[in-house]
Amino acid sequence: MSQDEKAQRASTSRTSIEAILEQWRRERPDINPCPMAVCGELKRAAERIRLGIVANLSGTQLDLAGFDVLLTLRRQGKGCSLSPSELAREMMLSSSAMTSCLDRLEKNTLIKRKSDPKDRRGLKILLTSKGFALADQLVVTHIEAENQMLKDLTKREIEQLRNLLHKLSSPS
Repeated sequence: MSQDEKAQRASTSRTSIEAILEQWRRERPDINPCPMAVCGELKRAAERIRLGIVANLSGTQLDLAGFDVLLTLRRQGKGCSLSPSELAREMMLSSSAMTSCLDRLEKNTLIKRKSDPKDRRGLKILLTSKGFALADQLVVTHIEAENQMLKDLTKREIEQLRNLLHKLSSPS
């Protein structure tokens, strides 16, 4: 996509949100619709990020949850493992969703389950060498895609955005 097309797209996005705000101002002058604009922009940004991740995963047989599991395990370090409940907690998934995700990853030989030596009833999940290599490959392309999305922002703007988003996502 050319720079002109990107600028046009951004302008159209901005215009449509501005049009929505103007409609609300006209129809309900007693309310301030600005929070709608902020939340709308956040939703659009989140969708753009999601689509970027999905594009990065094309050809890998991974879905978003599988990608998240691989990267969560990879950042623990080589040979490290987590229990399914630890993974679910880190990823905010239900235990049933986690089990399905782990089943798919195990079927594709990206993870293996092993008995927890500290708890005979428990399991630990670790990356196979294939899963480790895929996670290492994907994290590089993932960060490249994220850098591409943020390329029009200065380092200062990125830090400000990160701080504002942290403030929004932290419990009050």
